[in-house]
Amino acid sequence: MWRIALHANLILLLLILSLPITVAQAEGIQIKSVSLAAAGEGYEISIDSEIVLNATLEQALEKGIVLYFVTKFSLADPRWYWLDDEVARGKLRVGLRYYALTRQYHLNHPSFSQSFYTLKEALQVLGQLRDYPLTVKSEIRQDTDYVASLRIWLDLTRMPKPFQVEALGSSKWNLSSAKLEWRMKLPMPEQPLHIKGH
Repeated sequence: MWRIALHANLILLLLILSLPITVAQAEGIQIKSVSLAAAGEGYEISIDSEIVLNATLEQALEKGIVLYFVTKFSLADPRWYWLDDEVARGKLRVGLRYYALTRQYHLNHPSFSQSFYTLKEALQVLGQLRDYPLTVKSEIRQDTDYVASLRIWLDLTRMPKPFQVEALGSSKWNLSSAKLEWRMKLPMPEQPLHIKGH
């Protein structure tokens, strides 16, 4: 009898422990990893993230609304006496839309366009950024400690006005990763920097 009770308690405990994981993966944007590498005279960034839409955003896609996702990386020289000096940045906007006629999802990237038969495939590619060049704004030095920040979010300002009004104050339209921040020195050409997301 006690063995049955023990097994039941263990099963209940495993179910409880698995609940937060299920909720965390239900919807949202989670940054999995970030890599920064020297390339020629500058630097390139690669990002792996997981993007999951909720039912409201999926319905907006099916109605023909384009969802724009922004990835922004910033590298700043911290100053205790004044505002931080942004020395390099990378900002990318990618559009995701659904074509009912062909039943395909379409990614509109600044450097390429690609179609997919499933939303899962489109979101998987959307979550992968490879070798994106950073724009260097000031002199950067490899012996300096910089503050890096990264965030990915759904850009509501690019949506039609009626949807922007509906999205105000609604968590159903608020899709964003946590803002990652870390201190780092610039990587050497032979040693790319690799950071695991949270």
